[in-house]
Order: sequence, then C-alpha cells, then structure tokens
Amino acid sequence: MHLEPISLVTWMHRLVSGGMQMKSELHHGILEAIRRRQMIVAGDRVGVAVSGGADSVALLLLLEDLQNELGVGLCVLHLDHGLRGQASDTDAAFVADLARAHALELCSAHEDVAAEAKRNHWNLEDAGRRARNSFFERAVSQGHCTRVAVAHTADDQAETVLARIVRGTGPRGIVGIYPVRGSIVRPLLDVRRADLREYLGMKRQDWREDATNRDTTRLRARLRHELLPLLERDFNPAIVDRLSSLSAIFRDEEVFWKLIVEDRIGALTNEIRGGFSIDVAGLLSPHAPISQNENAARALSRRIIQGLFAKIAGDSASLQFGHVEDVLHLASASQSGCIIELPHGVSVVRNFDRLEFISCPIPEALSGEGTFSENLRPYQYAVALTSQGVASIDIPELGLRFCLKAIDWPMRESDTTCETGVLDADRLTPPLVLRNWRPGDAYRLPGKRQAQKLKRLFSGARIRISDRERWPVLTSAGRIAWTRGWPPAAEFLAGKETKRRVVVLEEKL
Repeated sequence: MHLEPISLVTWMHRLVSGGMQMKSELHHGILEAIRRRQMIVAGDRVGVAVSGGADSVALLLLLEDLQNELGVGLCVLHLDHGLRGQASDTDAAFVADLARAHALELCSAHEDVAAEAKRNHWNLEDAGRRARNSFFERAVSQGHCTRVAVAHTADDQAETVLARIVRGTGPRGIVGIYPVRGSIVRPLLDVRRADLREYLGMKRQDWREDATNRDTTRLRARLRHELLPLLERDFNPAIVDRLSSLSAIFRDEEVFWKLIVEDRIGALTNEIRGGFSIDVAGLLSPHAPISQNENAARALSRRIIQGLFAKIAGDSASLQFGHVEDVLHLASASQSGCIIELPHGVSVVRNFDRLEFISCPIPEALSGEGTFSENLRPYQYAVALTSQGVASIDIPELGLRFCLKAIDWPMRESDTTCETGVLDADRLTPPLVLRNWRPGDAYRLPGKRQAQKLKRLFSGARIRISDRERWPVLTSAGRIAWTRGWPPAAEFLAGKETKRRVVVLEEKL
C-alpha cells in the first residue's frame, strides 16, 4: 500500500485536532455527570482531593478546565497518611508545587494513620478512610470549601464491588461507591482510568506513582492487575461497565430500603443514653404484612440492625453478615444480660424484652464479675454529717444531689422501713462513702438471713443494664448500708431503739 507523505505541520495539526476532540468528549461526559447528579452548583467552592496520583491530578486539571462553565472556585486538599515515609513527603511536595503552579489555595494535613489503626483496632484501609473523611469534614466546616471532589473512577467502582464480593457481602456491599455522599462528590465515577492517563499525556502533565498500588500481596492490587484484566480478556471486555451498572441498580434499591428501614426504626425504637432501644418482638416481626413471610421478615430485621448500627457508628461498612446474625440470635434465643460487641465500640445488650444498641463497649463488670473500664467514669464521694446532722453531696456524673439528714426522732412502733431510706445514725461508722455500684456488691435486706448481690436485685427489678453502672450506693466503713430503691441493710436499719434517724433524699442539680 502506498502512503502519501505528509508534512510535519499537517501531522501536528491532525494530532492536536484528535487530542482536542478526545478532550472535548471527556469534558462533556464529566460535565453531564456533574449536572445530572447535581454534584456541584454555581457558587460552590470545590476542594479537590489530590494525592499526587494520576486520577486525582487529572481531576484537578479537568475541573479547572470546566471552572467557568460550572461557575465555581477551586482549592486543593491533600492529606498525608504518614504510611510511606520519604515517598509521602515527596507526594506532599509535588501537590504543593501543583497547587502553586495553578495559583490555587492548598489545604493540607498530616495524620499518623498506622497509629490510629493500632489504637482503635482498625485495619489500615478503614483507618485511612476515616482519616480522609474527617479531614474533608474539617475542610468544609472551616470554610476552605463547600464541596469535596474525589477522583474515584469506573475502575475503582468495579474493584470495590469485586472486593466486597470476594470478601463476602450482601446487597448493600454491591452498592459500591456513591457518586454523592454528603459534601463529597465523585465526578469521574463513569470515566475509565486509561482515559485519564491519556488526557494527562496530552496535557504533558506528570504525576506520582504509589508503589503500594502494585503490591499484589494486597487484595485491591491483585484485583486491579490480575483479576480484572483476566475478566476483560477472557470473559467480558465490558466487565468494568457491567459492574458499574450493577452497583447503580443496587443504589436505587438501597434508596427504597432506606425509606422502609427509617420508617420502622422510627416506629419501633426509643432513644436511650448512648444509643437506641428496640423491642425484641418488634425487631423479629418488624412489619405486619411483611412479617407474614418468615424470610421477608428476617430480611427487614437485618436491615434494621444495620440501620441502628449505622446511626451509632456513622456507617455500616464494617458490619459483617455474621455480626447481624449474632444480633438476631441475641433477640430470638438469648436471655437478659447477654451482650454482643460489634465493631467500632458498638455493643448490643439484651435487657429483658428489649435490645439496647449503645455506643460504648460494655465492660466485663456488667455481665459478670470484673472491673469497670475507663469510659464508665466510676465515682466516689466522702460523706460527712455536719454538727446539724446534714450532708449534701453533688454527683455530677448523675446530675443529682443527695442529701443525708439526721433527725432526732424515735420511730413509732409501726415505722420499720421507709422507701427513701431510713437508717440508724448510731450504727453508721465512718468513713461514709457515696459511690456507684461495683461488681460483687451485696447486702442483707431486712427479714433476710443471707446477703444478696445487688446485681440479682437489679435483674429482679428489671433495672436496665446500662443504668446499673452508676447506681448509687452508700457504704459505712466499707459495708453497704443503703442503695437507691431498696430498704437499708438490715444491720443499719432504724428500729424501735433508734434515737436518731438518717434519711437519704435526692434532687436534680
């Protein structure tokens, strides 16, 4: 075949024309996605999350190209995760130079993600995600931007869906990455990674490569470099588009489920200190028409559990199928006092005919004999009766003031007990201490031969487990003399021979 020679000028013209056409199509697709999903509106100040990698650098340049059409301002956001030593410092310097070259404000921060992961028992991926989200929230709250644009692509969406399928997931996991989540938007979610690199090549813009992206000991890297190419080559060349479409379908399904679940949570739960309480029967049969089918009822029950967990933890990404099944077993087959600990410090407690989802781990002390954890803040205050026979003790942990009043008034023969607590002042021996209940606390009720543990009394009186930890107890020389809701201990109870009574009263601070 004979090829007609062309001049260098003609060749350059064709090259530039072809590049401009590609650029126009790329920009048009991104602009259409932004408008269709209402990601950004005129007047927004968009913080572009730039790591230094190709995708985020391309996002910055693309949004800069579209800045006038969108009617927005831009700034650059960069978080150093502190995971890659000198490479992280070089990435930060690269992003700073890029922001400077484009005359854009840079908002940057450093987080020791590895230390946070170790401290909170998170994996690195989860810790990094939480650090980024917190950084983005601060950028918005401090006025650096009104929206945050993140450079997730169609390839990232496919990898996310595959990763969740491989690890094990339900319908919510297949939802994948949301195009819009609060103030975070993802304009490139329909764009292939290869197209962005082609665009950067045309712009003659370099970027930073993260070496960990090629570490195939990591699941994400194996999916990216091994499984997805295999699926594209041997099964379906459009596998990335198919997985992205699948996630979009499940996102619409999730909107439907969210409306149903929010309605049921509102109808079935009560807010309690640190979380929510739900009736066991309501959780297991959450909706009359649906509950006629056992499988349908169980599906909705699972969704309610996920919804309650998300309300406390912020999202349900870390909640696995096994966790949900454990909660269902707690509701259907466990007795009062049983506890399940879920990820991120969320615990579920069976409290008679209700389940309590609370935001702090339940310590061993509440389910057996152990010690309190620091987040329960035990209290202990010395009590000193004045010469007038009065003591006033403020307990800020309870928001209450306790008043002990000694009264010179012998009891009538018919007065043997008093619900507010009537003690014999002469039987009380210093030191007197007002403190919270502790594991192992026991005392002998009037008319009983043996001491009983307060834990047993709490259970019989159906005292919520989360209320027991701060239940007030008065001790005399180390022995329990009084506790709220029950008569004084038999050995401290006022009787016929009592000359001075001590009455315990409480009021709100």
